[in-house]
Amino acid sequence: MGNSKTDRRIIRTKRFIRDALTELMEEKGFEGVTVRDLTNKADINRGTFYLHYQDKYDLLEKSENEVIQEIKEFIKKANPNEIVSANLKEQPLPFIITLFEYIQENARFMQVMLGPKGNPGFHLKIKEVMKTNMLEKLELIDNKTPPLVPLEHLISYVTSAHLGVIQHWLEQGMKQSPGEMALTLASMTFLGPAYVAGIKRT
Repeated sequence: MGNSKTDRRIIRTKRFIRDALTELMEEKGFEGVTVRDLTNKADINRGTFYLHYQDKYDLLEKSENEVIQEIKEFIKKANPNEIVSANLKEQPLPFIITLFEYIQENARFMQVMLGPKGNPGFHLKIKEVMKTNMLEKLELIDNKTPPLVPLEHLISYVTSAHLGVIQHWLEQGMKQSPGEMALTLASMTFLGPAYVAGIKRT
């Protein structure tokens, strides 16, 4: 029981520190943030901060990696066969809804990290997770038809587009629900931008 209380306290403290980092990055950007700023904002002493992190760079890296790991766990649940057989015009894939719900729950951190005051390396980490997952899922799908374009170009296009949609959603205040966004993303990915936009071939 004691360990459980300690674990919850540690999780809560680290969340306070991450929230403080997020707020301070919104105000002054990462380079302008000091450990003193962080401890004052999180209402903790320096000893508590250094118990969990070596410095602000360690805090940034660990915060990013925690988010990346959680996103990986959501994506792992994707079933390639469900992706192929799903009726994406009517019902989005559950794991995509869960992913958008997670982004919404962590919106402030995600918006800062993916925005102009964030770390450009975070963009690359997110895209790498998407690329790796997409490649793994495509390899599991029994598709006898060769791709119409080089696979690396397709993966690069889709991952950049997905990240762009997520960023726009965050920047616009998340007006659409996670379910609506999951359906939008799936429709554009599997039906194509031209089809979704109502552009017909002549």
